Amino acid sequence: MSESNNPFVRGYRNLRTVRTLLITCEDDSPPVWRPLHASQASLPDDQVARFPCLVGQDFALITEGQEVPPELEAQCQADGIVRSVVYAIEGDNFDGQPIHVGDTYSEESARQVIQRLSFETGFYSRCWEISTAHISHKTDQYLASLADLGTPEPFLFIAFRVPYSPAIGVKLISTPWTDFNLEHAEGITAAQLRQEHRDKGMPDDLANILELAGQADVRILILDADAPVLPGLPLIEL
Repeated sequence: MSESNNPFVRGYRNLRTVRTLLITCEDDSPPVWRPLHASQASLPDDQVARFPCLVGQDFALITEGQEVPPELEAQCQADGIVRSVVYAIEGDNFDGQPIHVGDTYSEESARQVIQRLSFETGFYSRCWEISTAHISHKTDQYLASLADLGTPEPFLFIAFRVPYSPAIGVKLISTPWTDFNLEHAEGITAAQLRQEHRDKGMPDDLANILELAGQADVRILILDADAPVLPGLPLIEL
């Protein structure tokens, strides 16, 4: 199953703020969006909004009160007016593709949105409770034995019992289970970790679930008969 179809995936990676300018040009063409050129990136918003500018293919340059080098002016095709300064929030999907999340009208507002969407606290959307309908009875017993007898260290997770409950919990280690992160943290690839699970006789249904959860940076996974099923995750037919 690809990461785009991974039912555990939530949120975005590498959230960031990009200041962009909404510009109208003198020839009545449709408005365009451009970032400021790097040489003017330090200009505050009140020296940008409603100021005349030059519009290039990939950037804009404020002209009023600013020195514009001839070589940069030569790269611009139109004159315009900055109508608004917008702080775009961008991120990456789990497949690495960039995505536009939304727009705000101040850097502080963008920072607050990123803080609420990010995983910096270590808790948000990293703990899951799913139904044991996703694993077989034999796998449930296998997981219980790992919780009681100890989980082999190369598995990169620890199984544990939830007190006063038949539920079994799993704490995943060194997530996300991507090649980049695992090679840095453990010196192995995701395929090598999956092979380690196979070599130790882990049932395929459990190996599949843990692989998906690990890819999605899940840290705690609880399997409980009373928990809801996770849409998109296969059920085991009894």
